[in-house]
Amino acid sequence: MEASLLELFPRFVDLKDLLQNEVEARYILKKATDFLERIKSKGTADEDEEIRYLVCALVDRNWERIHTGHFSNVPLTIRKIYAIACFFKIFFLLMESSNSRQKEQCSGILDEAQLLGCTDDWSDLKAALMDYLDKGQEEPTEPLPILPAVLRVLSPCDIPQLDAPGLNEFKTKCFQPQQPTLLLNTIKHWPAVDKWRDLNYLLNVAGNRTVPIEIGSNYASDEWSQQLVKISDFLRRQFVVDQCGDGRREIEYLAQHELFAQIPALKADICVPDYCTVSGAEVTAAAVDIKAWLGPAGTISPMHYDPKHNLLCQVFGSKKIILAAPKDTDNLYPHESEFLGNTSQINAAELDFKTYPLLERVRFYKLLLQPGDCLYMPPKWWHYVRAETPSFSVSFWW
Repeated sequence: MEASLLELFPRFVDLKDLLQNEVEARYILKKATDFLERIKSKGTADEDEEIRYLVCALVDRNWERIHTGHFSNVPLTIRKIYAIACFFKIFFLLMESSNSRQKEQCSGILDEAQLLGCTDDWSDLKAALMDYLDKGQEEPTEPLPILPAVLRVLSPCDIPQLDAPGLNEFKTKCFQPQQPTLLLNTIKHWPAVDKWRDLNYLLNVAGNRTVPIEIGSNYASDEWSQQLVKISDFLRRQFVVDQCGDGRREIEYLAQHELFAQIPALKADICVPDYCTVSGAEVTAAAVDIKAWLGPAGTISPMHYDPKHNLLCQVFGSKKIILAAPKDTDNLYPHESEFLGNTSQINAAELDFKTYPLLERVRFYKLLLQPGDCLYMPPKWWHYVRAETPSFSVSFWW
C-alpha cells in the first residue's frame, strides 16, 4: 500500500475520545494503530495474524450491534467504530495481497463502511482508498444492453408545464405559489442523459460497488426487504433478458440512495439544478440531498409525501406520476405506524372507494415524466410513482 495512503489512517490519539467508553474497541484499535506506526517508521513489522483476527472480530461485533433494533436508533459511536474497523480490515487485506480479486473484496468492505458506518471523520481516507481500489480492476467481460433513446410522446398532464423556465419564472410561478409543475427539457444538457443509457458505462464505473437494493412490490408491502448487492449483479438481473427462463423475475429497485456521494464519478455526469437555490434561506449545492432511483419497468413508490421541496429529474425511461395536495392528507388514509406515517394505505393506480370512501373527496393530478424533464413538487405534496420502462431518476431535496 502506498505510503501517502498510510498517512491518512488515524493515529490512536485521534480516536481516544471516540473510544472513551468502548473498552474492546480501544484495546483492538490501539494494537492496530501501533502496528501501522511500526510499518510507517520501519517499512516492516512483526507478525500481524493476531491483530488481523481482532480487527475482523471488531468489524463483525459492531455489524451485529448495528443490526440490533432499527437502524435510525443505532448510536453514532457504534457506526464510527464499525467504519474505522473496516478501514483497518482493508489495510490488513491489502498487506496480504493487492491483486484484483482482493481489491474487489476490499471495495465491498469500503462500501459497507460507508453504507452502515459513519465515515464523515475520515473522508480523505475514504476517497483515497476508493481511488486506490478502483485502479487495476478487471474489465467486465459480458456486455450489457444499450437502452434505446425514447422519443417524446404526447401525454395528458393535469398540472402546469413550463419549458426550461428561468429562475425568476420558476420562483414566481412554481416555488412561491407552491404549485407542482412539469419542467420540460431542463436537464437535456446533462452528460448522464446519453451516457447512462449505455449500461456498460454504469458497469465500468460502478459495477464492483455494493449498494442497498429494495426487493418487493414497494416499501409499504409486507414482502418488502432490502439487500446489499453489487451493482453488476443488480444490472444483469434486472436489465438483461433471460433467454432461457420464463421471463418472470422479482423486481429490484435501487431507490432513494446517495449513490453520488458513494461514487463521485457518476456525480460528474449531472449537476444540481439552479432551481434548488431558490429558497427563503441561502441554499448551497452541498445542502441539497441528492438521491438515485434506478430500476426496471414496474418499480413503484407508493403514495407518500416528502417534507422538503423535491425536484425529480428523469435521465432515461419514463414514469407515471399521480399527485394529491396536502389539504387532502386526511382523505388519503396515512399509515398509523411511526415509520410509514408519510405513506398512504391506498393503491393510487387502482382506487378502492369501498374500502377508502374518503377518496371521493380527493382531486388527483396525473402526468408522465419523460427523459430530460423534471417534476417540481412542493413540500408535503403526495405522489405515487411507477416506472413505465427501465428508468433512472435523480431527485433533489432542499
